[in-house]
Amino acid sequence: MKLKYVIQKHKATHLHYDLRLEHGGVAKSWAVPKEPTMEEGVKRLAVQVEDHAVGYMGFEGTIPEGSYGAGTVEIWDKGYWEPEIVEEKKIVGMIFGKKLSGRFTLIHFKGKNWLFFRTA
Repeated sequence: MKLKYVIQKHKATHLHYDLRLEHGGVAKSWAVPKEPTMEEGVKRLAVQVEDHAVGYMGFEGTIPEGSYGAGTVEIWDKGYWEPEIVEEKKIVGMIFGKKLSGRFTLIHFKGKNWLFFRTA
């Protein structure tokens, strides 16, 4: 099943990357402080944030000062993903983007903190 995937580069108070995976009719979302990588096994912290509307996955522009998430948003990568495992504490799927492609895993480890990385 092909579902939407996007990473938005978000220049807010701190530069980060918003990972969004369509699932269950919403965009499951994580803020990733460091640029995601194709290098297998290199783990990136991914802090889960509130789900977004799937339509937001195409957003690029400027969120005005005084608003939540104020700053510039641009699409860093997009495409689709095919879920293989979707569990409460583990998500595995194939990502087909322009910058990222291959099998990626999200593992929950504490609070809202997850690890995001490419796997074999």
